[in-house]
Amino acid sequence: MSQSVFGRARSSSFLLGAAALACTTLSFGGPARSAEPRFDLIIANGHVVDGTGSPWYSGDVGIRDGRIAAIGKLAKATAKQRIDATGKVVAPGFIDMLGQSEFTILVDPRLPSKIYQGITTEITGEGNSAAPLSGHARLESAEALEHYGLKADWQTLGEYFARLERQGMGINLASYVGATTLREVVIGADNRPPTAAELERMRALVREAMEQGAVGVSTSLEYAPAPYASTEELIALASEAAPYGGIYATHIRSEGDGMVAALDETFRIAREAHIPAEIWHLKVAGKKNWGHMPDVIKRIEAARAAGLDITADTYAYTAWFNDMSAFVPPWAHDGGNEKMIARLKDPATRARIVKDIKTPSDTWDNEWDEVAGPESILIGVVKNPALHSLQGQTIAAIAKARGKDPIETLLDILVEDNGFTGCAVFGMQEDDVALALVQPWVSVNNDSAGASPEGILGQEHPHPRAYGTFPRILRKYVREEHRLTLEDAIRKFSALPAQRMRLIDRGVLKHGMWADVVVFDPATVADRSTFSSPNELAAGMQWVLVNGVAVIADGKMTSAKPGKVLRGPGYKPPAAS
Repeated sequence: MSQSVFGRARSSSFLLGAAALACTTLSFGGPARSAEPRFDLIIANGHVVDGTGSPWYSGDVGIRDGRIAAIGKLAKATAKQRIDATGKVVAPGFIDMLGQSEFTILVDPRLPSKIYQGITTEITGEGNSAAPLSGHARLESAEALEHYGLKADWQTLGEYFARLERQGMGINLASYVGATTLREVVIGADNRPPTAAELERMRALVREAMEQGAVGVSTSLEYAPAPYASTEELIALASEAAPYGGIYATHIRSEGDGMVAALDETFRIAREAHIPAEIWHLKVAGKKNWGHMPDVIKRIEAARAAGLDITADTYAYTAWFNDMSAFVPPWAHDGGNEKMIARLKDPATRARIVKDIKTPSDTWDNEWDEVAGPESILIGVVKNPALHSLQGQTIAAIAKARGKDPIETLLDILVEDNGFTGCAVFGMQEDDVALALVQPWVSVNNDSAGASPEGILGQEHPHPRAYGTFPRILRKYVREEHRLTLEDAIRKFSALPAQRMRLIDRGVLKHGMWADVVVFDPATVADRSTFSSPNELAAGMQWVLVNGVAVIADGKMTSAKPGKVLRGPGYKPPAAS
């Protein structure tokens, strides 16, 4: 057991741990002595980190019928299976606050990249959601569905959830309804405000999605057509989610030069819609903005002090990953992807686009202005097979090989890939990243779709966060740099996001909770995924249980698919036919 991992909490935790064990054992009246197994599984002799942030304590965890049935001294209790967790941490399964797996979970429902990190629950739907799926929203999703060899046999969120339940899945999943998707369903991709009738239709779709199990309404305001929405439009949509207990989650309008205004907009939406707000992947982007994270934190804490329920999450890397089309100014996306490609092919319009890219702006999130140069942009995912060799290369290297200007090269690739390309962008500073991570109201997200080293998913070149976010935090920020205690990190992975998402029966190791549980060695858990070799599974997870069923057993993935759809508090089960 590593002193650097468990550290100074040992002596102070002894009495707390003993008290917890005594209290818990008494609650269950001691071990049973019947011939029938009392538990399906006992995880014995572990260091229990319960998710609350309290110091670890020694104990056994008994699981029955998918739930935690006892925590205490269970040496004499009977069980169908007993796991010896001596020297290991036993903790709640990790909750990914932004996962992006709505399509890839249909490709490989086991989601190896997630479960090897200890992720047992994912929240997805960043501005775009799997449903509702009609009109222009279906058209815009066609490229991704085709890329993964999928057919959308659903239209509503309820039908999508039913599809997941029919096929089974390795983790639990919840989803927001995306404001961008609602816009595409009702308005299309045009840069205009909704009519009164269109806005009412969008509001009705929010209500419908909330009753079908959405956990809230979300925005991703950097990516067209999302920027075309006014603050008032977003308040109207968020106001519909609020009475259902929903959350407003957002990729804010700017994470760079316009961040102050973007934060103020988020605060206004939370205040006027009377809704909690979650700021996804909190960052300050662009070298000239580096060092401003303390100011951002002060603004959020001031909003919290004023009574606004604002929290955030982070993936704790210095590069983000998004659609490369985000480098194109929003006006050039008007009408959708095909019209953007047509504009890139037109010399005069393309010249205007290049000029805007080269011009600093606080009216749109100009990513070109936020990076040091084309060497900071790494091609990740392409759809065109002819471009597959570009994955893992920088725009600088590709431009040099092609003998062209880097911006022109970037735009050429978008045309050649019909706008599908994804890329990693190195635009953050480590000190800002670390400062965001340690804030008590900041949880953790993967911000990447579930992946696998095998099949079509293994042919992509994702951001290493897809495979490594949670273990990396345990390795880098807990074990090596001591910026977080182990208990603090686990709280950010479990109880904090469960509290935020109203997952009242998950996120803490406690009697009656669903048995989403991880068992790992704190001295060896680590990320292995890198920017040059991203499709590498994380190391160190010995056991991962989802609803009491092992999806990783003795360090190896099983074929089990015990995950559940986690519906929001506004869910109304359909009437029996």
